[in-house]
Amino acid sequence: MIRTPLLKHRSIAVSDFRCTAGPGEKPFAEQFVCHSVSYVRKGSFGCRSRGRTFELVTGSVLVGFPGDEYVCTHEHICGDECLSFFLEPELVETIGDRRDTWRVGAAPPLPELMVLGELAQAAASGRSDIGLDEIGYLFASRFVDAISDRAHKPAEVKARDRRRAVEAASWIEENSHRSIDLDAAADRAGISPFHFLRLFSKVLGVTPHQYLVRSRLRQAARLLTEQDIAITNIAYDVGFGDLSNFVRTFHRAAGLSPTAFRDASRGKRKIFQAGGALH
Repeated sequence: MIRTPLLKHRSIAVSDFRCTAGPGEKPFAEQFVCHSVSYVRKGSFGCRSRGRTFELVTGSVLVGFPGDEYVCTHEHICGDECLSFFLEPELVETIGDRRDTWRVGAAPPLPELMVLGELAQAAASGRSDIGLDEIGYLFASRFVDAISDRAHKPAEVKARDRRRAVEAASWIEENSHRSIDLDAAADRAGISPFHFLRLFSKVLGVTPHQYLVRSRLRQAARLLTEQDIAITNIAYDVGFGDLSNFVRTFHRAAGLSPTAFRDASRGKRKIFQAGGALH
């Protein structure tokens, strides 16, 4: 595991984590020292904490609670990359310190968190002049809003089925710019579409189609922060069939249009000025 500290302020710290562990490496127990939210920007891993097991794929969020022990595993795919925000108690109290929210263990790939995660990555990489602490506050606040009433319940499923779901998510992520339907994804997993839908949803907390659309939104958010590509081209490049559908879907996830999102990443603070626009 390679940890690169990116920011250390009084109420928040940010680090980049890159792990190359694979199925052959023995996991070990660790402990959360503070509240944290870690955005999985690449790869996948498993996490066991407080008797529960989670599978985190690209776009998921690992949630840390002070004092909780956890074990991360890589039984299915080698390696992952995360952007982690570590929050001091006063910040947690300010944005909402409900214990049931902070002890969910993990959050599934949610569109409102994925687009913010990509904006945070742009700030971390120097592609946006939004402060990394600023986007960290917004990401943590949006996490609390998104999770408070929809805590993700881990599924009790067999290890083989977990592997199927994680590998399917990885395949969808890699091919999200293409046309993918339930039958094609189920065929790759080797089970019927009905059972694949149930399995994927139980393990990862979202349906295959939801994950497909959210993967496209994540890719679009990244492109909007780093390149001067026309909005129409971005829509088609990431897999949307028409511009209007892309704009409507992106606006629903981000709370502002693709153009406004791009402007926000370049210093026009609409993402903050809209009174917490990401709803």
